[in-house]
Amino acid sequence: MNLPTPASRAVPGASPEPPRVDLGRGRFRLMQARTRLALRSFESGWTVFVESRIGLVSLITIVVFALMALSHPILMATVWDAETYDPVTGYAFDETEQPAPPSWRHPLGTDPLGRDVLSQLLSSTGSEFILGITAALVTVIIATTVGAVAAYYGGLIDAFFMRLADLIIALPSISLLIVLSALFELNLFYLALLIGVLGGFGGTAIVLKSQALSIKVKPYIEAARVAGGSQFRIIFVHIVPNLLPLSLLYMMFTVTSAIFAEAVLSFLGLLDLRMSWGIMIHTANAGGYLLGGTKYWWLVIPAGASISLLCSAFYLAGRALDEVVNPRLSRRDD
Repeated sequence: MNLPTPASRAVPGASPEPPRVDLGRGRFRLMQARTRLALRSFESGWTVFVESRIGLVSLITIVVFALMALSHPILMATVWDAETYDPVTGYAFDETEQPAPPSWRHPLGTDPLGRDVLSQLLSSTGSEFILGITAALVTVIIATTVGAVAAYYGGLIDAFFMRLADLIIALPSISLLIVLSALFELNLFYLALLIGVLGGFGGTAIVLKSQALSIKVKPYIEAARVAGGSQFRIIFVHIVPNLLPLSLLYMMFTVTSAIFAEAVLSFLGLLDLRMSWGIMIHTANAGGYLLGGTKYWWLVIPAGASISLLCSAFYLAGRALDEVVNPRLSRRDD
């Protein structure tokens, strides 16, 4: 006769043992669900972005400039010699007259100091990308944090950050940068940091704060608060991630502002940079070649067109992303 083991005996009146929950497996499944949702959102957003002609053209333009930035160190290591093609110390010994017009060895000619213009153009592209992306990241980090904190707490904290933003907006940014560059020695990193701080505490913070206010009243925010979530967790886990699409949009606009500001300050000779598009135009202006009309076009047009095209590309990319972030703005088929 088989007798039940002690573990299998049912105790009269005792409640059944609750089933065990595998927390590790549950978290893994939750992570999988979030990943699938993020991929679906990216695919739908990418479709809207690519369908826009503006977005496609801007993306192609940005990729072309990125390839230009990557090509310079490769050319310097394989094809070009530093004595001739270094953007700062190089000199075209094969040319008898400086600035020399475009030729087979120098497709965009040389500047008044005998330096290859194409090498300068490609070398400066990488600096512009570093400046723009660094300034954009600093702006987004500060503005997203400030907007979320101001919207969540309100009161004096909100009033302080919004009045600070109003003050920064009221100041002319280029004039302020000119004054600061005269007081301090600005290089590429400090300029990017300064532009990022001004943008992060300025108008971008106001826009993201208004978006955070609409997120603050969502039911899941109240549920997280009732469940005992800390203020830090509610802000940085529930509010900030929902601000990131709009933050990405304003990253594009910040890149445009940073490139334009650098070009102006470099043209005025107020930055400590090795080479940039603004310095190229400054060199042509210092030699009096801007008054020569189209005779010395290679001294001005390549750098000026690059500034215009790259700024326009990031701006138009932001406009295309606006249709992704705000679906109501996307065009509908008739």
